[in-house]
Amino acid sequence: MKPVDPVDEEAARLYRAKIWGGAERTLWRASADGTAGAALRGLADWTESAGHGDEPLDTYGNGVVELLEQRVATALGMPSAVFFPTGTMAQQVALRCWAGRTGNPVVALHPLAHPEVHEDGALGAVSGLRTVHPTGAPRLPTAEEVRDHPEPFGTLMLELPLRDAGFVLPTWEELASVVAAARERDAVVHFDGARLWECPTRFGRPLAEVAGLADSVYVSFYKSLGGMSGAALAGPEDVMAEARVWRHRYGGEVFQQYPAVLSALRGLAVELPRLPSYVAHARVVADALREAFEEAGTGWFRIHPEPPHTHQFQVWLPYPPEVLTAASLALTEDTGTALFRRWSAPGAGGPPGVSCTEVTVAAEGLEWSAGDVRTAARAFLARVAGKP
Repeated sequence: MKPVDPVDEEAARLYRAKIWGGAERTLWRASADGTAGAALRGLADWTESAGHGDEPLDTYGNGVVELLEQRVATALGMPSAVFFPTGTMAQQVALRCWAGRTGNPVVALHPLAHPEVHEDGALGAVSGLRTVHPTGAPRLPTAEEVRDHPEPFGTLMLELPLRDAGFVLPTWEELASVVAAARERDAVVHFDGARLWECPTRFGRPLAEVAGLADSVYVSFYKSLGGMSGAALAGPEDVMAEARVWRHRYGGEVFQQYPAVLSALRGLAVELPRLPSYVAHARVVADALREAFEEAGTGWFRIHPEPPHTHQFQVWLPYPPEVLTAASLALTEDTGTALFRRWSAPGAGGPPGVSCTEVTVAAEGLEWSAGDVRTAARAFLARVAGKP
């Protein structure tokens, strides 16, 4: 097999970003879409209109950083919150703090959880922690699996939703029973809540009640809320005080962070109240895609989960990823409409000949009717077949 030229791959990435970022119509705008000038002008306009224009610049975590921390703690119903430049750092700090308190460095989590898949073994390499897996099924563990796991663990980490399994969530009753099972084992519970913001719709509970099941919660500001970057860790006062110490040790006490913090404040004010409408409309979009695939005689396909648990879900089709990605690009180039973006093959051991993409429904997606989705899906499938 001819090796991929990294220069060509970078050119291809920039080309995809230009095409999809410039789409006239899309289900969502990725936070990386657009240009630096437009993004900064938009943030400056919101900053002035929201009354933050005269805020002094932050230094080493004061000022607007503290304001954001207070608002996050209030939203999550937690005693305290700490801002971090990345979610990876926030979670490593949280889990090592809990390991020190429980005396047990073992973390129980899903094998598809972010630390296992996307952090290059950081929990072990940096923090000396070890992980175990109560289940390998593509869902969160059950109470029985947590209760019956043969090895002691100090912390149970639950990713809500479990992104790499399809943004899946348990029911509220299942989640409460899993947390209770961990507590029966004297383990603390930490939520990887990068996308916790959109979970209340599925659970039928307010955000603070969902977060209140856990001992600590991490949330992201660029996932769901459209911020530039950054994350927060929330929990008890004493744990957060220690987290601030570790934030400094990890190099996360950045001199100034006001652009990222202001974009996070904007996300809390503007995007957070809209998320329930995005979740509801994702179900409309998913239904319309299923109808379009059935009408077209696509054969095997999957919308997962169905109905979606959040405003994000997976679509699976029986074609190679390069064919589907090319069709996605062609649809946008020809019509200005972005229905799907990049497609990927399944992971190791997955069935050959099928591909998956993630669909997100946000503000711009609310303008799409079910008929609009079916029309775009038919046009996409025509390009898959080479018949634009």
